[in-house]
Order: sequence, then C-alpha cells, then structure tokens
Amino acid sequence: MELTGKQLIGRQVRFGTEGTQRAINPATGDEIEPPFGGGSTDDVDTACALASAAFDSYRDISLERRAQFLEAIAQGIIDLGDVLVNRVMAESGLPRPRVEGERARTAGQLRLFASLVREGRFLAATVDHPLPERKPLPRADLRVQKIALGPVAVFGASNFPLAFSVAGGDTASALAAGCPVVAKAHPSHLGTSELVGRAIQAAINEAGLPEGVFSLLIESADRANSNNPVATRLVQHPAIQAVGFTGSRRTGRILVALAAARAVPIPVYAEMSSINPVFVLPAALLARAESIAQGFIESVTLGTGQF
Repeated sequence: MELTGKQLIGRQVRFGTEGTQRAINPATGDEIEPPFGGGSTDDVDTACALASAAFDSYRDISLERRAQFLEAIAQGIIDLGDVLVNRVMAESGLPRPRVEGERARTAGQLRLFASLVREGRFLAATVDHPLPERKPLPRADLRVQKIALGPVAVFGASNFPLAFSVAGGDTASALAAGCPVVAKAHPSHLGTSELVGRAIQAAINEAGLPEGVFSLLIESADRANSNNPVATRLVQHPAIQAVGFTGSRRTGRILVALAAARAVPIPVYAEMSSINPVFVLPAALLARAESIAQGFIESVTLGTGQF
C-alpha cells in the first residue's frame, strides 16, 4: 500500500493545506517520505459533521454486523503485513518483536470487543420497580440502560503506535459501543496512522457503513507548536461527546480543561504519564546495589525508552 500523506475524512482522501511535515526516524534523525499535509479547522468540522450524521444509523446496526466490522479491522491490520511492521519500526525505533507483539495486541483488542458486542450483555437494562408504599419515602420506577454517547475524538499515543493509537483500545471501545470516531494522528507516527486508518476505512466500505463512522485528521508540527487549532477544535466541536487520550500530563490537562469549558462539558478518558518514585533503603543498597542499578537501567531503557 502506497502512502499518500493525506487525511481520511469519511470516504474523502484529502491532503491538508495547513503546512506539511514528515515523520522522523528516531534511530537516524532522518525524515521519512512522504510529506503529510496538516489539516484545518474546516477539516475538523467536516469530519465531525460526517460523524454526527452517521451516529444514529451506526448505533442501530445489529450487534453481529458491528462485531464483524471490528473483526474486519483487526484482519485488515494483520493483512498489511511487513508494510505496516516496517513503517512502525522506522517511525518508532522499536524492534520487530515488540512491533509484531503490539500488532497482535491491537488485533486482539478489536476481536475481544467484537466478542463482547456479540454477547450483548452491555445492553442489559436494570429495572427497579416502584415501591409507592415504601417508608419513609416511596421509590419511583427506575430504569437504566447503557446507550452510545455519540462521536468520540481519539488522540493517538506516542509510546504505543498501534495499541493506543488510531485503531487502539479507545477506538475499539468507541466503535464497539456504537460511537463514530474522529482520530488525530500522532505526529511521530504519520505513516503508521495512515496505514491503519486505511484498514478501518476499507472495513467500513466492506460493511456498507456510513462514511462518517471514522475519520483521520493530521495537525502540522508548526500549528501544533502554536495553539493546536485542530486538536482544540476537535475537543470543542459540539458533535463530539467524549475524548480518548493517552499521553503527557500537560497535554491531557489541556484537553480536560477544553472539554470542561464547553457549554455542555464532556468526559475525557485520559491515561496521562506519571513520575513513579523509587526508594532505595540503606540496607538494600549495601546488600545488592549492583542488581538494583541494573534493574533500574533496564526499566528506563525497556522498549528503547517507550515505557
């Protein structure tokens, strides 16, 4: 599959007009072709409008059809073969075994959600019948059932280019629940994001689903270093009803603040980085200083520092 550097907005393939950027090989510092065009707030509006238009019809499809769609995405990612593996390695510096393991995890997550969708237990209603004679106060008729929230914005992660990115757990769970997804590619994994996005797009077409079920946006590095107009507009767009984010504490808190400042606040499901303290007690240091140091170094360098 040839990379184009274009955004995937529904069925449209659109080269962004707001600057260009290339992914960088962290092992060499070299730029990787092709250039990717940065999106605009108009692109965000188009993607969100398509997602909103697709919401009702997508959440109403049968559970079996939704499960098959998730499985088709998983198989599409596997079918990309070395084209995907090599691009992930080039953009992340991760070794092949790690990439292949993460690819299997990504496909496994999608298939797991497909099995949960088929079971349908998440749709079970809870009914508490009224107790008008209850003392000291009567109980009303209470009925609860989970329903899809609406379109979800998903931000690709830097440290897991597959399992927590365009088709990662946030996207898989949103699609499983019946929510369209508008994803923003991480700038470190532009080619990886396009390849995976095209696998999702192909699965949508194969399943005959509305085009707005998935879109992939790109923000150019220059704009990302200024005021992040694509990310900001995506979180603030009235069609978006939830945000999935894995990344830095700083960026996560910005997204949370944007979501909370909306006229109707929306949830941000954020897994943000943290600093874990390590305490080395004097007796342990005297007894096994070398092994403690070795373990600490291995923890820092695990996955070329991705953890």
